[in-house]
Amino acid sequence: MCRTGYVPFIGNWRSRLLQDVHGLVLEVGAGSGPNLDHYPRAARVIATEFNEESIALARPRSNAHIRLASADIEHLAFPDNTFDAGVATLVFCSVEHPIAGFQEVRRVLKPGGQLHLIEHVRSHYAGLGRLQDRLNPRWSVWAEGCNLNRDTEANVRLAGFDLQSVRVNYLGLIKTMIARKL
Repeated sequence: MCRTGYVPFIGNWRSRLLQDVHGLVLEVGAGSGPNLDHYPRAARVIATEFNEESIALARPRSNAHIRLASADIEHLAFPDNTFDAGVATLVFCSVEHPIAGFQEVRRVLKPGGQLHLIEHVRSHYAGLGRLQDRLNPRWSVWAEGCNLNRDTEANVRLAGFDLQSVRVNYLGLIKTMIARKL
């Protein structure tokens, strides 16, 4: 999860995004666990994170339905077709090879499984998008690899997902998306 991964004002977005997830759910880039309080009780969640310090911070939020695990998003140690749903919020901005990460999540989802996302992206407003492009080199260093100007919607499609819904927020800077594995 990028340094900007915890954004307090998106709590309602998290709740809306996760309200319908069910079955066995894989969360990638769980960070310190800001999504963990928003899962329905019926969901069984394996929340993964690469950073051990973040896992330690998330541990108090885990329970009988939520298990924490260390994992590299580009090399998930789960069998093909394991999960009913996948979740990532403010994660793919900092994945070194985002398409490979999406393909790996796609691999472990069951056919028809959904991927639920909240991601900050390059704005479709020309001036704002150009500003993000100019700021990105310095921002990425400061924010530990987070990129302001990713086209995450395109990356989801390139990884083989079918986008079911896209909601654009805050001048095109943040998108909530649901994609399906075909």
